[in-house]
Amino acid sequence: MNIHYRHDIEGLQESDFAPGFFEGWPNPPSYSTFLRMLNGSAHVVLAVDERSRQVVGFINALSDGVLSAYIPLLEVVPTYQGNGIGQELVRRMLEILQGHYMVDLLCDAELEGFYDKIGMRPAGGMMLRNYKNQSGM
Repeated sequence: MNIHYRHDIEGLQESDFAPGFFEGWPNPPSYSTFLRMLNGSAHVVLAVDERSRQVVGFINALSDGVLSAYIPLLEVVPTYQGNGIGQELVRRMLEILQGHYMVDLLCDAELEGFYDKIGMRPAGGMMLRNYKNQSGM
């Protein structure tokens, strides 16, 4: 499996995404909403399958550009999971954000081990989820 990573979304179109993103979400965003979300991010790293030329994983960050950054999403298409793509996406994003004082993300408890291996640690937090808005429409 040959995966290359890119840090820009220039020229990216809905047809460039492999099927399978947002699997299991009750109201997944459309790929047009997905593109809008990536465009609104401070930083993006994409994993692209060189054979199919489709995006098979991504991570994005929101940031004030000075002290803080937040990683809202990390996704790898299920058929590509287990190949280190997620770890590489996080590694590359943390490299981009290394000058920030704080880099935060929220994850489900069962994913804490994944982020622990990358050097992140658990912290308390609060959240609000408006699932009716999850599709981004």
